[in-house]
Amino acid sequence: MTYPDPFEDKSPWETATPQTTTETSTPSPVEKPMTDGNKVRVTLKGGTSYDAPWITIDGVNIADALEQLANKEQVKELIDATAKVGQYFASTGKPSTAGAAPKRFENGRVVAQQADGAPEVVNDQCPHGRKHFAKDNWEAMFCTERERANQCPPAFKDKKTGKYLVKS
Repeated sequence: MTYPDPFEDKSPWETATPQTTTETSTPSPVEKPMTDGNKVRVTLKGGTSYDAPWITIDGVNIADALEQLANKEQVKELIDATAKVGQYFASTGKPSTAGAAPKRFENGRVVAQQADGAPEVVNDQCPHGRKHFAKDNWEAMFCTERERANQCPPAFKDKKTGKYLVKS
């Protein structure tokens, strides 16, 4: 089969001329399994979190996938083995960081954050803790003390340095 020249000035879709091909009667060396057009992949997940182990079963069609799942003893063995290997594999790695705050980037750099995930406030003397707020063109860390009279002064973000500074 010949293909149109991609560097021609005309579009290949405008005047398509039928190309003649010569068919050979040589059978394909690889026989494809018979399918009804319904390839299917069944995924069994061992939990709701992202780090839960999972198993996939591929069937050439729906009937094949159902037949594989119907073999309860083998499927049960596979699930048990996957659970054991998953537990062992998880025990060899770092503790899960699921639920941790994502890193914050500014100007291509990671913004320093405190252990609780809050951004760092320079020379912070607030014993109550701070909560981050951001509006259109400013960001600040405000004291979390309930009584307004006892709240510490806010720490506003310095756009030049990217750090939070307490304004007194």
